[in-house]
Amino acid sequence: MIRSRKALSLMLSASVLVSSLFLSACHGQVQRAQFEVPDAFDSMRQYEITFWAKNDTNINQTNIYNQAIENFEALYPNIHVNIRLYTDYNKIYNDVITNIATDTTPNVCITYPDHIATYLTGENTVVPLDSLFEDPNYGLGGSLVRFDSPSLDEIVPEFLQECVINNNHYCIPYMRSTEALYINKTYVEALGYEIPDIVTWDFIWEVSEAAMARNNDGTYAINGQSIMIPFIYKSSDNMMITMLRQLDAGYTDSMGNISLFNNTTTSLLRTIADEVALGTFSTFTVSGYPGNFLNAGQCIFAVDSTAGATWMGSDAPLMDIHESEVVDFETVVRPVPQFDTNNPQMISQGPSICIFNKEDPQEVLASWMFAQYLISNEVQIAYAGTEGYVPVTTCAQQSQEYQDYLNDPSQYDVKIAATNMLLDNIDNTFVTAVFNGSTSVRNAAAQLIDSTVKSVRRRETIDSDYFDDLYAEVTALYRLDQLSGAKDSKTDLGPLPSESKFLLILLGVVWIGIGAYFAADLVKKRKKA
Repeated sequence: MIRSRKALSLMLSASVLVSSLFLSACHGQVQRAQFEVPDAFDSMRQYEITFWAKNDTNINQTNIYNQAIENFEALYPNIHVNIRLYTDYNKIYNDVITNIATDTTPNVCITYPDHIATYLTGENTVVPLDSLFEDPNYGLGGSLVRFDSPSLDEIVPEFLQECVINNNHYCIPYMRSTEALYINKTYVEALGYEIPDIVTWDFIWEVSEAAMARNNDGTYAINGQSIMIPFIYKSSDNMMITMLRQLDAGYTDSMGNISLFNNTTTSLLRTIADEVALGTFSTFTVSGYPGNFLNAGQCIFAVDSTAGATWMGSDAPLMDIHESEVVDFETVVRPVPQFDTNNPQMISQGPSICIFNKEDPQEVLASWMFAQYLISNEVQIAYAGTEGYVPVTTCAQQSQEYQDYLNDPSQYDVKIAATNMLLDNIDNTFVTAVFNGSTSVRNAAAQLIDSTVKSVRRRETIDSDYFDDLYAEVTALYRLDQLSGAKDSKTDLGPLPSESKFLLILLGVVWIGIGAYFAADLVKKRKKA
């Protein structure tokens, strides 16, 4: 009888264990209570918080992070910050997803709002910041904050807008950039054209086609080389999203409705296919980094982030090609190509800062204090100087220190031109809707262009049937049929993970074992009777 009880106890324990593992796998996190701002910060306790960030392999950015941590810890000696640096935002995203399941998320993380929307598929994973924004003591510009914290109205509204998910702010902007058109002015003028203040798509295609003229030996007349791709776009997703926005065509909305596959999209892809067939256009995914082609005189128009300005031009301080390959030319910066020059539209992009919920509200408050410090003038101005980013606050942008930086003749002129272009066009920037699955839609937009480019290069037939098949393949690849119409970030958690399926099966096996045990025990009792 004792052995039977032990066996039953073991089976029940196994059932409980498997059930708990199953719930963890399904929800992807340990459930926490909703965060509430403490009445006071306990400065007598010691806190150790983790901070995950990306540094673009730029040692200056790493130094700025380290200096910011040192200065912050001097203000708050009881808060110790451990930094973990990444070279790719997708790696941060993947690690966060993994660590949610094991309750080992960082305290503070620099990431993208699209990614945060996925983090929110469970309850109280990421801290909503609205109550922290408004707290009179520890909020933005709070009376008990030990540094000059910006007020809420000093954060650029266009940048803050992207941080809203389900009507709550789940992050604060850290740095912002947009895309820029980097132009080899020397080649454009050699082809007989003058660069307008706002470049149109028609201008891009016309000049690009003119650049395809060849010498008798087969080299291109404009550069004397065997390689020339006049127009290369770094981010295929941004290209499609921006073109659709400029034409007021469908993409997505905040409810998760997907309208990417429309007649305008098809028309744009047909134009892209025609240009690829002429040899005038390609993308980073297909051909490589546009800055390398631009600097080698093998590209005339290169679209990349303003944050990538230090890689563009003959005198670029950062470069991936050997100096012997660099061609001397004059570089100018313009907004991305437009359909309507009277209503320019360009995407706003850049990393944001989120805070993960923890069991101890005091630890969350300590994390918030550090997150706030990252948008103080000291950090914002220093980090903006490393690339073509702009600070996210008006107080930093209008400070004398930042104005001196913009007028410093020792700074790389292309970087300053890209920065000023964004500052002059903040009102013309837009953000895309953020929801659980918005990353998948963005990836799908990129896939449409990249697949079309590859298909033309493979000499496939580009017709109506091709686009029907392409849309179906992309929908299946990114499971967009499971995302369309989502009401909020918790509506569609996607397919059950394989780990959850395994645990569910295992749970069933355990309960079958329990049933078999009771049946066998009942038979034994009847035989004895």
